Amino acid sequence: MMKLSLSARKALWAYVFLALPLLFFIGIRIIPTLQAFHMSLYDWHVQPEARTFVGLENYERMLSDQRLHQAFRNTLWYGLLGVPAQLILGLALALLLHSIRRYRGFFRAVFFAPYVAPAVAVSWVWSLLLSPHLGVVNQVLYWLGFSPQPFLTSPVQALPTVTAVVVWQFVGFHILLFLAGLESIPRLYYEAAQIDGASRWVTFRYITLPLLNPTIVVSLVMATAAPSIGMLQLFTHVMNLKFNDPGGPLGSTLTVVLYTYQRAFQAYDMGYAAAIVVVLFLILLVISLIQIRLTSREVEY
Repeated sequence: MMKLSLSARKALWAYVFLALPLLFFIGIRIIPTLQAFHMSLYDWHVQPEARTFVGLENYERMLSDQRLHQAFRNTLWYGLLGVPAQLILGLALALLLHSIRRYRGFFRAVFFAPYVAPAVAVSWVWSLLLSPHLGVVNQVLYWLGFSPQPFLTSPVQALPTVTAVVVWQFVGFHILLFLAGLESIPRLYYEAAQIDGASRWVTFRYITLPLLNPTIVVSLVMATAAPSIGMLQLFTHVMNLKFNDPGGPLGSTLTVVLYTYQRAFQAYDMGYAAAIVVVLFLILLVISLIQIRLTSREVEY
């Protein structure tokens, strides 16, 4: 029996530990996606003998499904509004917290608290706060001389309102990410910049921002496509903020994930819902790879 060297044993154990998360990813991502693709090729039925093979017919249906197109447009707007808001607010608040010493832990806990709260509970609370007649927000607007606003009942205001609630809940997660990134930047770079007379903006532009790049990549991908907190996979907030009209009013807050749920568990159109899942998975994969490609870069000083 061949005896492995110390370096070979270390490499072997490294591959073993790398294989575990890979197997986990395959089990929870790749295999379910392949199963969804298999389902999408059928007019699915619970009874195997009642299933009808339809090939790519479910994918062809997507080209003419206007409600699905609306869901994709809304999801795109959620991403365009929510992702930059989470990153910009998260970085700005992290910079403020990083600049103080007293009560930093308290403020960190305050900002992070909404993130650990159940999304269903957050949605119900905000639906009450934003109520047109009884909500606290409209009461405050009335005291300030403004008319009550139909935050969740207006097709124009509903989507930005849902986006704002999601950003409010999840910005604390990004604050912690950026705080960790800021703590990892060596102080000597800032001391050297201060000696050279660099302004705060120059220091931020040429030291802080480049060295935060790995954190920005993680935050960007998480805000865009991560389950539960990604703007392109919104479900819980849209479902519960308008619990009597999910996706409303007039489909103005409908997302692709919510529409998939409606097709699968309300219309029992499993094959078509599986086709949407496959397409959404591919879109999220491509977007994530593009984000990583465009934002990842090495910085050397």
